[in-house]
Amino acid sequence: MAELAAEAFAKVNFGLTVSSRGSDGYHPVVSLVQSVSWSDRIELVQAGEDRLVVEGMHRSEDNLAWRALQAVRSAAGSSAPMSLTLKKSIAVAAGLGGGSADAAATLALAAGVCGVAADQLPGLALQLGADVPFCLTGGLALLEGRGERVGALPPSEPFAIGIVVPDVELSTASVYRQWDQMGEPQGRGFPTAALPPGLRGYDPLRNDLQPAAEALAPQLADWRADLAARWGRPVTMTGSGPALFGFFVDADEAHAAVADRPGRARAARAVSPVPRGWRKVTGTLTDPEQWGVV
Repeated sequence: MAELAAEAFAKVNFGLTVSSRGSDGYHPVVSLVQSVSWSDRIELVQAGEDRLVVEGMHRSEDNLAWRALQAVRSAAGSSAPMSLTLKKSIAVAAGLGGGSADAAATLALAAGVCGVAADQLPGLALQLGADVPFCLTGGLALLEGRGERVGALPPSEPFAIGIVVPDVELSTASVYRQWDQMGEPQGRGFPTAALPPGLRGYDPLRNDLQPAAEALAPQLADWRADLAARWGRPVTMTGSGPALFGFFVDADEAHAAVADRPGRARAARAVSPVPRGWRKVTGTLTDPEQWGVV
C-alpha cells in the first residue's frame, strides 16, 4: 500500500445555540458551521507494526485520529498494522475542531484501505465525537442534535475570516458545566449588518457558550473587546472557545487584521471557507491559493 495523505480542515461555528441537557447526558445544539482553510496533514501507510507519530503537539495514545483508525479496523475485522502520522497546524483546545477533522480524514483514508463502506462512517464518526460527522462532509452546514444531523447548505459568496486564539485553554466539558451552572444563558446575537451578505439569511447567529467561556476565563472578554477595537468590527467566539473570529471582505483585509493582534496570542490565521472537511493530497500540501486564504 502506497502512503495515503489527506488535509483535514478546521471548522468555525458561525452560530451555536444550546438546549438543556437531555436524559442521555448531551446538550442538543443547532449550529451553523463552515470548514475553513486551516489544515492538519494525515499520512497513513501499512507498516510492520502499529505506529503513531505526532508532530506539532503532545503525542497521546488516546489521540482521536488513532482512535478513528482503530474504529475502522475493528469494523473491518482487520488487524493489519499501520503507521499513522499526524502533522498538526490547527490550534488545539481552541474550538476549531482540529481533532475532529483529523479523525474524519483518518476514517475516510482507513476505510478505503480496509474495505469499510462509506455508509458506515457517519456512525463510527459519532462514536468518536460530536463534530466528527460534520468533518466527514464539511463545507457549510446546519448541525442539529448532538451533531449527528448534518444538513448541507449551498456555499456562500466569497469572504475571509480572521481567527485569533488567545493564550487561554478551555475544555469543552468545563464550558458546558459552567453553562449549566449559570442557568443556561443565551449568547449575544451577532449584528446582522456585520455578517457577509450570504450569511444574513441565517440570522440570528449567536454563541450560547460564550458567556460561560468568559466566566471561566474573564480575560477572554478583554481579548474580544481588544480585537473588536483593533479591527473595527464585531468579534465572537467559535465552539467552546477560546478562538475568536471576525468577518472580512477579502484575503488582504483578513491578513492585515490578523497581523494587528496582541503578541501573546497562541495562534492566528486568516482563512477562507472551503467546500469540504478533508481531501486527499499527494506529496507536499496542495497549492494554498486554490481554496483561498491560509
